[in-house]
Amino acid sequence: MSGLSVFFAENVEKNEVVKYVASKRFKNEKDNPVEWQIGCVTSDEDEAIRKSCTRKVPIPGKKNAYMPETDFESYLGKLAVRCITYPNLNDAELQNSYGVMGADKLLKTMLKPGEYQDLLKKIQEINGFDESMEDMVEEAKN
Repeated sequence: MSGLSVFFAENVEKNEVVKYVASKRFKNEKDNPVEWQIGCVTSDEDEAIRKSCTRKVPIPGKKNAYMPETDFESYLGKLAVRCITYPNLNDAELQNSYGVMGADKLLKTMLKPGEYQDLLKKIQEINGFDESMEDMVEEAKN
């Protein structure tokens, strides 16, 4: 493979669904922790999620001047909900069992704070937010 053919869609590694134990508290009938399934979003989906969590705030001392401000916690929550394919966080029966409405609220209710933060880190990693530019350059050299 040479030239531009390495960039053709059929030659790119496909994003796989990653299995991850978000909490050891959810166990199957054999008493083993249940693996959650996490996928990756496209850049367009990520941009839409980010935009939905961004608002314009006035710049103090400057009339009619605004700057964008992203609610990072909200962004990560929405990204997590979009990436988790199992369990189905949009399932009404599952939400009812926890007495909440909405996938984001369900996720935060299901998991302990530390579990939730670990899951968010894993989701960022799966979406490529874990590697610094230096890491990628070093990997490309090898």
